[in-house]
Amino acid sequence: MRKLSPVSRSLLSSIRDDKRGVAFVEFALAAPLLLFLILGGLEVVNYALAQLKVNQIAMTVADNAGRVTTGIDEANIYEVFAGAGVIGQSMDFEKHGRIVLSSLQDNEQKGNKHGQMINWQRCWGDLATASSYGTEGTGRNDNALENGMGAAGNRITSIPGTAVMFVEVSYEYQPLISNTIVPVSRTIRRESAFNVRGRQNNDISNTQGLGLLAC
Repeated sequence: MRKLSPVSRSLLSSIRDDKRGVAFVEFALAAPLLLFLILGGLEVVNYALAQLKVNQIAMTVADNAGRVTTGIDEANIYEVFAGAGVIGQSMDFEKHGRIVLSSLQDNEQKGNKHGQMINWQRCWGDLATASSYGTEGTGRNDNALENGMGAAGNRITSIPGTAVMFVEVSYEYQPLISNTIVPVSRTIRRESAFNVRGRQNNDISNTQGLGLLAC
């Protein structure tokens, strides 16, 4: 077997002891995992913010609609939805979301027809989704909404002579990067309800002849 010359042995020894590329190799191995963690973290934060804003929209719409005391008008509905648009502007809510605002009231029927009704209902947003509980007029002449509106175990009802502003908000989540990084439910949905404050007339008017934001 041929012996290596001193020069060759020195060269091989130099190559063996050279660690200048170790950090680069380690980074190449760790980079995909590191990138996944960073992007995944950003996506989780974005999803959490979307959840927060949808919840805020639901509460704000129900609260503001319930604050109208003199009588509810179509102009008030425009203002309430405009406020929701400001909250959801950064997430393009109008294009990807939907608000259903219902006036839940006692139907004033007797016997087995007594229950709750949706006296009027207004919607805003381009997402094709409807109320989970009915449309305007549901329960007016029967007990279709005998137990009110809301999830089982948390039904909302209105006492006679007043109303509850019941809001359903749906939003089709728009991923910041990709919906494959963090598998989450694409549709975010929240409900909120507030009693009206001292309103004398809970039937909706349209004194300015505005276009109805019907559902």
